[in-house]
Amino acid sequence: MELAVEKINAFYGLSHILFDVSLRVNQGEAVVVLGRNGAGKTTTMLSIMGINPPKTGVIRYRGQDITRWPAYRIARSGIGYVPEDRKIFPDLSVFANLDVGRKASRGGKPKWTIERIYGLFPVLEKFAHRPGGTLSGGEQQMLTISRTLMGDPSFLLLDEPSEGLAPIVVKSLGQCIEVIKQEGMTILLSEQNSKFALRHADRAYIVDNGAVKYEGTIRELEANEEIKRRYLAV
Repeated sequence: MELAVEKINAFYGLSHILFDVSLRVNQGEAVVVLGRNGAGKTTTMLSIMGINPPKTGVIRYRGQDITRWPAYRIARSGIGYVPEDRKIFPDLSVFANLDVGRKASRGGKPKWTIERIYGLFPVLEKFAHRPGGTLSGGEQQMLTISRTLMGDPSFLLLDEPSEGLAPIVVKSLGQCIEVIKQEGMTILLSEQNSKFALRHADRAYIVDNGAVKYEGTIRELEANEEIKRRYLAV
């Protein structure tokens, strides 16, 4: 098992946000955490990444307890994080944003290079010398994902990648996810856009009011009209 989250409870100050959340992601899987806005999806991601560590519970990555690790150490272990709010460097060029994410090779050729990123998202090559802050929202999302890939992660956390984007950009992001899956990379994404997520994931969890309400394969979820109506408003 690549990632195991076991009964984590997370807080913001005195506010209890996650209640005994458990999930697992096997190697090479794409798993989605679905739920409405404010359900606890982003907090789950922040807990896994060590940015808002859980108060109780355990997070294991490749069998190792990483619950109390700082975020930089988790990143170095091979987990790449694409945040919901993108956090690009607005005054740096597209090329410089990508170069900042470059991870030194530890022997062997890195899987992701700037040339390969440009092949995945040609618009980034077109705007290579533009400041990142001048890009559209969709282009910034492409840049954020690409910067994370430049670190050659083996596990990718994608937090709300399609939020606020035009359908044509969402389609491009879906193609990117498929390419990454073909590389054998393990993916955990959070999404409100269930149609987008179910198209690219293998299994799904539904989080509501900070707790896991459903777990199953995509086929099982698509066949469960009651669950979709109750938690996804589908």
